[in-house]
Amino acid sequence: MSNFKTLSSDKVPFIQKTAFGSGHLVLNLLPGALAVFMFFLVTAYGMDPFLAGLLGGLPRIFDALTDPIMGFISDNTKSKWGRRRPYILVGAVLSGVLFALLFQMSEDNSVMFNFWYFLMMSLLFLVGNTMFATPLVGLGYEMTSDYNERTRLMAFANTVGQVAWMLVPWFWVVIADPTVFPLSDETLRLIGEMGLQGDELLKITNEKLQATGVRNLSLIVGIGCIILGVLPALFCRGIDAGKMENRKEISVKTLSSSFKELFKGIKQVSKNKPFMKLCGATFLVFNGFQMVASFSFFIIVFYIYNGDYGQASTWPAWFASMTAVVTAFMVIPIVSRIANKKGKRKAFIITTVISIIGYCLKWWGFDNSLNAQFNQSSIGKGLNNVVASIFDAINPFLDSIGMSWFSMDLSQGGPWLMFLPIPFMAFGLGGLFTLMMSMTADVCDLDELENGMPRKEGTFGAIYWWMVKLGQAIALVLSGAILTLVGFDEGAVSQSAETMKNLRIADIVIPALTALIAIWVMWKYSLDEKRARSIKETLENRRGKL
Repeated sequence: MSNFKTLSSDKVPFIQKTAFGSGHLVLNLLPGALAVFMFFLVTAYGMDPFLAGLLGGLPRIFDALTDPIMGFISDNTKSKWGRRRPYILVGAVLSGVLFALLFQMSEDNSVMFNFWYFLMMSLLFLVGNTMFATPLVGLGYEMTSDYNERTRLMAFANTVGQVAWMLVPWFWVVIADPTVFPLSDETLRLIGEMGLQGDELLKITNEKLQATGVRNLSLIVGIGCIILGVLPALFCRGIDAGKMENRKEISVKTLSSSFKELFKGIKQVSKNKPFMKLCGATFLVFNGFQMVASFSFFIIVFYIYNGDYGQASTWPAWFASMTAVVTAFMVIPIVSRIANKKGKRKAFIITTVISIIGYCLKWWGFDNSLNAQFNQSSIGKGLNNVVASIFDAINPFLDSIGMSWFSMDLSQGGPWLMFLPIPFMAFGLGGLFTLMMSMTADVCDLDELENGMPRKEGTFGAIYWWMVKLGQAIALVLSGAILTLVGFDEGAVSQSAETMKNLRIADIVIPALTALIAIWVMWKYSLDEKRARSIKETLENRRGKL
C-alpha cells in the first residue's frame, strides 16, 4: 500500500472532478453516437456501403493530422484563461452544433449530394471536436501533480464517461421506434401518394422513420454535448502557466518555426520509453476489444436466437448497457483501490488478467444449452418471474412517456448467463483508461525533467489518443476480415453452426491474446510511485510549484 498521503493542496475539488467527468461523457458520447448514426447512412439514406466506409475512414486521416497540431497549440498558448480552457469552451459549442448539422440531411437528396455534404461536415466537425478533446485531455493531466490523486481523478472521469455507453446502445432501438420520433402528417401523405404496397411500402416507411429518428436524436445529442462540454472550461483549473518558460509564439508569422517545434516535440515524446509502453499496451488491449466488439451482437442474434431479430429484441442493448454499468460502478472504483495499494503497473497486470478470465467465461455465458437449463431451474424461473413482474408494473409508465422500447422480452425466458462474464471482462477497458491516463500524467513529469519547459500535456494526450483512434480504425478493418474468414454471411437469415462456433472462438481468443501481449509489454514498466514522487520533488525544487 502507498506510504504517501495526498496533500490537501494536491486534491482536486469535487466540483472540478464533476466538470472534468462531464467532459469525458462528451468524449465518449460523440464517437459512440457517430458510430450508431453512420450505420443508417446505408439503411436510411440508401448510400452504398463502400461510400459509407469512405466516410468513416477518410476523416480519420484528417483527424490524425489535427490532433498533434492542436496539442502543440494548447501547450504553447498564452491567455489569462489558461492554456486549455478557451479551446475547450469554443470546441464544445462547435462540436455540438456541427454534430447536429452533420445529420440534417434529407433521404430524398441524391446519394452523391449526401456523400459530399457528410464528408465536408465531418471535416468541420472533427476540427471542432479536436479543439475540444485534445485540450481537455491535456487539462486532465495537469489538474493535480499527485501520483494517486491522478488515478482518482481519472477513475472519476471514466466512471462518468461510462454513462455514454449506457445510453448509446439504446440509440439503435430509439431511432426506428415510431412512438418516439413519429413521421409527420405531410410525410405520411407523401408515402400514401406513392401507391406502394407490401414490402415496398414497409421499406420506404422504415427508411423515413430511421432518417427522421437520426435527425431528431442528433439534435438532442448535440445540445446535450454543448451543455456538458462547456463545464470543464468554466470550472476546471490546470497549472499556473504564467510561470512556464520557453513557450513558443503561436501566430501566422511563426508558422514555419512552429511546425519545426511541433515535430521536435513529437520526436521527444516518441523517445519516451515509458510512454511508448503505455501506447503499445493501449493499442493492444483496445484494438483486441474493438475487433470483436460487434461479435456479441451477432452471437446473441444469430446463435442464441437463430437470426430472429424479433426474439433477440433488446437483449443486445441490455448486454452493452450492463457492461457500462458494471464498469462504471464496480470495476473502476476497484481498479482505483488496487492502484493505490499495489501501484499502477501491478494494477494494470491484475485487471488485465481478470479481463482474460472474463473473455474465457463468454464460452459458457453464451452457450444455448446452459442458458436453457438455467431458465428451467428454480433460480432461473424465479429470476424471470421477478423481472417480468417488475416490467409489468412499470410498462404502463414507460408507455406513457414513450419508452416502451426499454422493456425486456421474457416470453421465452432470458439468456441470463451471458451477463456472467461482464464483471470480469469489464476490467479490461475499465482498468485500461483509468490507469493509462493516470500514468500518462506521470510521464509528462518525466518529459519535463528530461527536456525542460514547456510541459507537453497536450502533445502527449494527442499522440496517446491518436494511437487509440489508429487502433479503432484498424480494428474496424480486421473485424470485417474476421467475419469473412469465419464464413459469416450478412445477407443470410441464419448462419451455419460451424460459422457461429468459429465466431465464438474468435470472440474469446482475439481479446485474450492481445491482452496477454499487453501484459508482456508492461511487465518492466519502470515509472513507479517512488520514482514519480522523486521526479515531482526534483521539478518543484527546479522551478517551484505550478
